[in-house]
Amino acid sequence: MARPQYEPWVREILRCPVGGHELVDVVDEDGQPALQCAQDCDGPGRRRRFPVVDGIPVLLADDATVVAVGDGD
Repeated sequence: MARPQYEPWVREILRCPVGGHELVDVVDEDGQPALQCAQDCDGPGRRRRFPVVDGIPVLLADDATVVAVGDGD
């Protein structure tokens, strides 16, 4: 599935609703587009990942998945 394209002004205002962090484009374990915190958000090495459904980011804390990231992410 192709990643949704957002206008630059939309990208500027998309933020994690919990930590206020910038969100970056990622692909989840199912190959679906998602947005993920650019910084640790749920403790060291852990970040929230938000699903993108039909091109629309679902930025609800309850719908986020907390994922572990390595030093290279």
